[in-house]
Amino acid sequence: MSGYNSPSRSDVHVNAPLSNISLAFVQGEEGFVADKVFSNIPVSKQADAYFTYDRGEWNRDDMEERQPGTESAGGTYEVANTTYYAKVYALHKDVADQVRSNADDPINLDAEATRYITNKALIQRERKWATTFFAGSVWTYEVDGAATATAAASFDPTNASNNDKVYWNDASSTPIEDVREGKRYVGEATGFRPNVMVMGREVFDTLVDHPDIVGRLDRGQTAGAAKANKDALAALFEVDEVLVMDAIYNSAEQGQTAVHAFIGGKHALLAYRPASPGLLTPAAGYTFSWTGYLGMSDMGMRTLRFRMESIRSDRVEIEQAYDQKLISADLGYFFDGIVQ
Repeated sequence: MSGYNSPSRSDVHVNAPLSNISLAFVQGEEGFVADKVFSNIPVSKQADAYFTYDRGEWNRDDMEERQPGTESAGGTYEVANTTYYAKVYALHKDVADQVRSNADDPINLDAEATRYITNKALIQRERKWATTFFAGSVWTYEVDGAATATAAASFDPTNASNNDKVYWNDASSTPIEDVREGKRYVGEATGFRPNVMVMGREVFDTLVDHPDIVGRLDRGQTAGAAKANKDALAALFEVDEVLVMDAIYNSAEQGQTAVHAFIGGKHALLAYRPASPGLLTPAAGYTFSWTGYLGMSDMGMRTLRFRMESIRSDRVEIEQAYDQKLISADLGYFFDGIVQ
């Protein structure tokens, strides 16, 4: 076609230096938790199936006494399967020739564009995670923050009408006992106790000042102030890790007054995360990241730089392809709106 030049293979390619900048930026962003809570599963295909197992099949006692010269009792379990589909998301930032020519260090423009679009990718990924996992009516076990708790005799975390717990910013609340109770419910139902806890920034700030928590940390201390942090909370709650959702999101349209809020809100989640994912390994959730798409990292991300001659600009673009999947709703215990 006259007047049209197709990009050459050298014009459109995954840019390794910019991808490294993007990866470093991702790894340094402590406020984002979407890729820390649950294991990441690199997958070569955009869509595929994975096996699921009925937990009840694994928790019965099927052993029988063996008489001399007889076969052992036999056991079996049913295998089902479900699917994932790693959607592709993308965003670009153009660096105009006129801007590049006027910059003191033109190389920095590409790095800045990469950080910009990577931050946007992380926000999108975090919001997707919050919608998938950090919301009401997702997990089998859920409690609601309230001014008055449901009476112990009627309390049922599987029943929205009888699942209230006192807001944790109320001095009369019992967050340590509430967490222990949540772990007990999940452990009894599944055989696996939650080992990771995620919470919004407001929940964390409330807990580190809660009198019960400060009192536990202060006992036996002879010098200095009792200090609550993520490690201290993890020790008190007997989980491997406490993660705090510090990422923010501006919900206003471009040109409007910014409306910033923490993505994590006022919630908390107890969940089971295996040390490493596996075919027969139970988990609350997984992220399937499509690595088979040319140039994708283990997180299913890639950064490209190519020429847009029609607008006299270089385009820096990021793509990410992933699917965040709820694996077992029974392996999570959600505290919905647990602070005011």
